[in-house]
Formats: sequence, C-alpha cells, structure tokens
Amino acid sequence: MINKFYVYMLISYNKNKFITYVGYTSNIKKRLILHNASKGAKFTKGKNWKVIYKRCYDTKSIAMKNEFLLKKNKIKRKEIKDKYIKNLK
Repeated sequence: MINKFYVYMLISYNKNKFITYVGYTSNIKKRLILHNASKGAKFTKGKNWKVIYKRCYDTKSIAMKNEFLLKKNKIKRKEIKDKYIKNLK
C-alpha cells in the first residue's frame, strides 16, 4: 500500500475573526479529529476546526516542502480563506 500525504488548511472562528492553520498528514480525517479534540498542534487547541483546503502528494518530503511554502505564503492563505468565507454567504 502506497501512502499519500496531504497538505491541508484549517479554519476556525475565534474571538470575532477567522484564523487558519496549515499542516501535513497522511490521514486528514484522523488529524482533524485530533485538532478538534485539542490533541493536535498547540496553536489549534481549544478551537473548532474545519478543513477548507487539501492537496495530495506522493511523498512525505514533497508534502512537507509544500506545507512550508503554504505556511509562508500569506497571500495564498488569504485567497483560500476569503473564498471559503465568501461561499458561506
């Protein structure tokens, strides 16, 4: 069985604003459950998260590189967030 790795972006509404988090995993459903149970990254604790972006990669190293790029790319993150918020209306 070949593992796939995902870069994902989560969104949460907290203190009257939307916040985002970017990570990578081989199991998005399990990772989201951990984040929402406050067992994920320290930043995600105590918030209710929803996946708004995911992209699949063949290797862990490529996923990690792309996770880093998305984390640093504030413009792309804002585009993804704004598109999600627009579709809420």
